[in-house]
Amino acid sequence: MNTRLKVLGVMVAVIGLAFLAGGGFAVYKTNQGAHALQAFSAAQNVTLTYNADGQLADSAGKTEEATAIMALLTNDWGYSVDKSELNPNDPLVSEYMYQMATITYHTLHASTTVVLDKDATAADGKVYPAGSYTFQNDGRYWTGFDRTNPIEAAARGQIWTATAIGLVGELGVGSVTASALQLGLGMAAILAGIGFMFLLTGLGMVWVARAGTEKVKAPVLRPATTLA
Repeated sequence: MNTRLKVLGVMVAVIGLAFLAGGGFAVYKTNQGAHALQAFSAAQNVTLTYNADGQLADSAGKTEEATAIMALLTNDWGYSVDKSELNPNDPLVSEYMYQMATITYHTLHASTTVVLDKDATAADGKVYPAGSYTFQNDGRYWTGFDRTNPIEAAARGQIWTATAIGLVGELGVGSVTASALQLGLGMAAILAGIGFMFLLTGLGMVWVARAGTEKVKAPVLRPATTLA
């Protein structure tokens, strides 16, 4: 019985070592991905701006725009920002969602000039004479423009340019990659925890089995003395 328990304990310990090895491999691959993502950020040379107090700011050192961008990210989009990623000593962009919000904020509040070569009639019958019109975007996303209005229909492509949409898409991939790497670390921790539990259990079973096989000294029986 003790021999079987010892064998089972060894098998459980081996399974624990396998889980620990899996956790170590997950950490290794996650670190590889993190280094690649950091190198990609460095190659683009996109940095954030901070003022003398270490607060996010624009090129003039003012924080109002950065506050509005953060509000767009946290309030409108409901994103939880990792403040540790916003480090004034390391301005390289690592919080991709903030950079995505920066581009989106500027696009949502951009203005453009629409030129009509000839008179245009909207779906509601309003006629827009040929000429130049200044259009101010007041928070419209791509789908928020009225394409039946000739001014808005033309302004949509001029404000939401292919560059803006492409950058948002690229940063979205970076954000998802960063989240996947965090999940990778979490999975590595789970594998390591399971492996440690199996290893400890297996070694404990071996220890119990060995203790049960120790020989117990038999008591020495002496003949009883009788009185004459």
